[in-house]
This record gives sequence, C-alpha cells and structure tokens, in this order.
Amino acid sequence: MKTVILVYPYFHPRYDTSIFRFPPLGLGYIAAYLKQHDISVGIVDCTFLNQKQSLKKIADSKPKIIGIQSLYSMRNKSLELAQLLRGHCELLVAGGALPTTQPDAFLRDFDVAVIGEGEQTMLELVNQFVNGGALSQIKGIAYRDKDTGQVKRTSPRGLVDDLDRLPPPSRDLFDNYSYKKYYSGRFGYKTTAIMTSRGCPFACDFCSRPVFGNEFRARSASKVADEIEEVISLGYNRIWFADDCFTLNRKRLIEVCDEIIKRGLKIGWECLSRVDMLDSDAADKMKQAGCVRMFFGIESGNDSILKIMKKQITTKQAYTAVQLCKKKGIKAGAFFILGYPGENDKTILDTVKFASSLPLDYLSFTLPYPILGTPLFERLSGKLVSEEWEEPKSIQMIKHKLLFDSQVTELKLKFAVIKGMIQFYTRKYLGEQGYAFIGKPFEAVTDAIYDKAD
Repeated sequence: MKTVILVYPYFHPRYDTSIFRFPPLGLGYIAAYLKQHDISVGIVDCTFLNQKQSLKKIADSKPKIIGIQSLYSMRNKSLELAQLLRGHCELLVAGGALPTTQPDAFLRDFDVAVIGEGEQTMLELVNQFVNGGALSQIKGIAYRDKDTGQVKRTSPRGLVDDLDRLPPPSRDLFDNYSYKKYYSGRFGYKTTAIMTSRGCPFACDFCSRPVFGNEFRARSASKVADEIEEVISLGYNRIWFADDCFTLNRKRLIEVCDEIIKRGLKIGWECLSRVDMLDSDAADKMKQAGCVRMFFGIESGNDSILKIMKKQITTKQAYTAVQLCKKKGIKAGAFFILGYPGENDKTILDTVKFASSLPLDYLSFTLPYPILGTPLFERLSGKLVSEEWEEPKSIQMIKHKLLFDSQVTELKLKFAVIKGMIQFYTRKYLGEQGYAFIGKPFEAVTDAIYDKAD
C-alpha cells in the first residue's frame, strides 16, 4: 500500500521516434520530497504502459491519494484517468502547467488542484488530509467546497528560493530499464534528463511558464555533479539538461562544467541555449565538459517575425551561434515555427530557406501552438478551433495540426514543412556540391509551387 501515487499520463505512440522521451522529473522531485518526510509514495509513468496496465498498477498500490500531472498535450487523458480512478482513492489531486493555469476546469473531476511548484504543497496537502485538517490552510491550491460546491483558492505559495534544499528526484521510482532500452534501440545511447535550474526571465510570445515562473533559480554545481554521478551509476551514458536555458547564467555554466571536469565524469550531454547566450570561451568549456549537442529555439528566419514573437534575437545572432557550434565540434539542433500569426508567404519561405541552410544536426518545424496563459493564446482566443494538441497514435509524416483559423492553410504549411526537411537533409547528406546539383533546383521548383498554392 502507498499513501500517495503520482501519475504521469503520457501514452507514447506505437511508432515513436522522438529524441525527447524522458521520465517525469517534476513527479520525481515531489516523490523525493515526500519520501524525505517519511511518506510512502510511488510513481506510475504511463510512457511504456497501456491504459489498462496503468490503471491496474495504480489500483494495486491501494493509494489514499492519487496525484495526476497534466501538461498541455495531456489534458484529456488526465481527466479521463481521474474519472476512472475515482473509486480507487480518497483524494484526487491535479498538478502541473494546466491545473496551475486553469484549476476550475479540473475541479469537476479532481478534488484539489495544485497551483505552482508542488513539493511543499503536496507535503502539506498529504499531512492535512491524513490528519483531518482543513484544505483552506494550505497555500497554493484550489479546491471545491463540499458544502457549497464553489471553487475556492487559497493564498499563493512562493517559489522555492533555494533549489539545493530539495532532494534530487527519486530515480529509483522511474522505469529506467524501459527508457534505456528505448534510447539504446533507436539512437545507440542511453539518455535521461536532469534539471539544474528553474524559471526563465524572457517573455516569448508563445511561451508558458506557469509553474516555475520568470525568476531564474539554479542549483549549485556540486549538487548538479552529484546527480550526474547518480545517473552514471544507473547505466546512462548521456544527459539532457532540461533547463529552459542551460547557458543563461554564464558564471554558473562555467562552474558546472568545471565541476564535471574536476570529477572526471565521462558522459555526453545536451542542452538548450539561446543564440545570444553563447560565446567562444564558454563553448570551449562546454565541449571539454562533455557537451555533444546544443539546441536553439530560433523559431523564425525573418527578423520582423522574430520581433512579433518577442524572441529578442536576430537571424544574424542565430547564424553566428550555429556556426560557433560547428567550429567547436558541438552538434547544433534548432526549432522553428511556421505559420505564426502575422506571417505571409515570403516570411514562411524565409524561415524554410534560413533553417535548411544552417549546418544543423537536428531540425524541427512545428506549427504555432496557442497555449493557455500566453499572449499568443489571448490574441487568437476568438479564432481557436481547438485548445489542445495531442500526439497522433499512428504513423504520420507530419504530426502537427493547425489549432486556429489562419490565412495560411494547414495543407500549405505542411507542404512548407516537407519542403524544408527535404532541403535540410539534402544539404546534410550530400553537402553543398550535392545541394547545388539537386537541392537548388528542388528549392526553386517548390518555391514556385508554394507561391501558387491556395
């Protein structure tokens, strides 16, 4: 029997090939915090389970409290699981980005919604519930009053100011075997995620950060290195640093790299960076410490669209950062958005041309996703045809769909995605000479087709 079971309601598609499949670190942190205070807790990660298996595993634990995380693409599944699990616990708790942003929508199926960071709130919630205390005394939650049926919110809970006070996530509760098998079979390495900081001070138009906020807080280099050692002991040979921007604080970045080097930790790692947060000396240090690939959220190949997105970067900075990675022997990946509100045919083709011309190891095109709580969502609220994107459960060449009425059709945007990926792979595998022979004619023909398409 467990007092608490935490559920990650992600069911990956059968034909999954994503390079981003990681255990639920947020639930791992909450579990570790509860364990530190002598509360029996387990995690059910649905990533490698079907729904029937997940429900059985949860029910077999006979929990008093079930907490279900809900992210942008998991709302429907989290609500469905809550309905199915109602008779298997005494208290149902929702947490994560969506319950934080829109708690009322979850309180039809859940008893409580945790708003913001969950470690301290879940501990108080468990203790209050087990001891018969009042929910109104717990900061950072919303709940439905049993007598009136009204939704009530308690006073906000502040952010955890010192992340070193938190124990590292309970990796013993993750399905490490399945994650290692997944990565080893598809990519030839075994990777897992580590989060070394919380919060992002930037305000990109499409970005939602309701849980960690915009205040940057970081763990010390020694704590980060301790967790790397744990990951290595579990048999992983690569790390994904899951920070919003791993290179945000240069001094601390160097400290982490120096600690990795000092301890002789031989493991490759990848991270997210901004194109304006990287310099030559820092890149040298990152390479020395094991960095094998850096990802950049460039998003557009047109400076006017970057301003609309409030990215606070330029295409020149993006080009320089990717070239710097190439020079230092670090692979570069990049993410781009096609069809952003305010775009036209020219700006979309600018992005396709720019993205496919960069010396990248990985390239991703997506369509805009208006996430609740973002300026983009507010601008498109009257044009939305859907508020949620769910990952397809079958083979699809392009998994994205347009969630709002747009002047550019979804079909035309998907054509641009295919065009961009063909140009990218042609240049990547055939080089500039091969691209001049094959890629250039293809680019010219498809540019003309795109221009004439409805």
